Amino acid sequence: MHLTLRQAAAHLGVPESTVRRWITTRGLPAHRVNERLHCNAIELWEWAVEHGIPVSRGLLEQARAAPEEVPSLSQLLAAGGVHRDLAGEAKADVFRAVVAALPLPPEVDRDFLATVLEAREAMGSTGIGDGIAIPHVRNPILLHVTRPFVALCLLRRAVDFDAIDGLPVHALFVVVSPNVPAHLRILAQLGFFLRDEELRRLLRAAAPTETILARVAAIEAQGIAAPARARPGEGEGR
Repeated sequence: MHLTLRQAAAHLGVPESTVRRWITTRGLPAHRVNERLHCNAIELWEWAVEHGIPVSRGLLEQARAAPEEVPSLSQLLAAGGVHRDLAGEAKADVFRAVVAALPLPPEVDRDFLATVLEAREAMGSTGIGDGIAIPHVRNPILLHVTRPFVALCLLRRAVDFDAIDGLPVHALFVVVSPNVPAHLRILAQLGFFLRDEELRRLLRAAAPTETILARVAAIEAQGIAAPARARPGEGEGR
C-alpha cells in the first residue's frame, strides 16, 4: 500500500516538509513511483516505532487489511524463472550470481541489491533447512516492478548459509514484489509448498526444470495450496 508524502505526514501528525526532511536526514523509507516519492504503509509504521515517533495505529491496520491477490506459485516461477548452475563459494558470491540472474528492469542497481541481500542475511540466516533458503530483505524488495515474481536459483555447489539445520544451501527462492502485502502472501505460499517432501527431494536432486514445475502444479491441482491472501500479520518479521 503506497502513501503520498502528504498522506504519510497526516499519519505522523507533522507537515509534509518535515517528512521530506526526515527522508533525507533520518532515513525515513521512501520510494520513487512515477517520478513521485511515496512511502509504504508498513515500512512507515515500523520506521516511526523504531524512532519513537507517534503514528496512527490505523495506518498499520489499514495496510494489513488491504486486499492483495497474488498469482499462483506456478505463475510466479514462470515470471521469475529457474536459474541453474549458479556459481559461488560463499554467500556474498552467491548473492551476486543470483542478482545477476534476476529478470529486473535495466535501471536497477544490481550491486546495491546484492549488498542489501547480504545485509539482511547478516541479521539472521534465511536458510530454512533441507538445503533451501529464501533470501529477502526485512521489507520487500521494492524495485519499481509492476508484478511480483519468484526466481528459483539452483547452485552449482551447496554453500554454507548458517541454516537452522546446519545443512549447506543448494536452492534459493528469491521473492521480488511491488509492495508489502504481496510480499507477505508470497512468503506464506512458499512456506506451504516447501513442506512438500517430494518437492524438496526434487530440489536436492536438481531435477529438470519441467519436473520441478510439474510438482508445483500438482500441489496446486490438489487444491491444498496456501491461499494467496494471507491472514493479517502472517509471515511478518522474517
